[in-house]
Amino acid sequence: MAQKTAPDSTRRSERSRRAIYDAALALVGEVGYAKLTIEAIAARAGVGKQTIYRWWSSKGAVLLDAFLDLGEQAARAASENAGRGEIQTEITNSGDLEADLKFVMRATVDEFNDAKYDAPYRALAAEGLLNPELGEEFVEKLLEPQLQLFVKRVRQAQDAGHVLPDVDPRIALELWASPLAQRWLMRSGPLTHAYADKLVEYALYGITPRPAAS
Repeated sequence: MAQKTAPDSTRRSERSRRAIYDAALALVGEVGYAKLTIEAIAARAGVGKQTIYRWWSSKGAVLLDAFLDLGEQAARAASENAGRGEIQTEITNSGDLEADLKFVMRATVDEFNDAKYDAPYRALAAEGLLNPELGEEFVEKLLEPQLQLFVKRVRQAQDAGHVLPDVDPRIALELWASPLAQRWLMRSGPLTHAYADKLVEYALYGITPRPAAS
């Protein structure tokens, strides 16, 4: 008599987790964060509500992990398309700081304009203001790692003599990253590559004429 193979609980758990991520991302785009519920996520994912509560404490926590996973999948796909074996975890250093920053800022514009990122990102940003615990996790796991990529690239430019040595990279990056995020969050203007380019140029070169050398 053939011996039966025991069910693989790890694989089953991963399938459930993936279904929950997909359900949370889809539903927040369809009904918005205010109407998103654990019950709806469970029903869409085909799992029990207690399965979700066993792994997460709230719908915000589910959505944050789902969004982080979405970003990891996108980074993995980009690496595979570029023929790299590993996910790229830093901004490319071509030796041209302006070009490197513009490349990343344009990619950020494309992400902000992508419907699959927009709804969950907005939901997490808004909920993070009301829920301090989720807000801290949002910054720690999502926002700050992205900003540290800029910090590293600016420090490389400092080492190469392309940025003043007394510039604080963490403050400097806010000159281009914060206006872009503000325009996206408030929908105060179009998000375009041209706009991203101008932010980088204004941050690197200023907006007033330099006095003539004496």
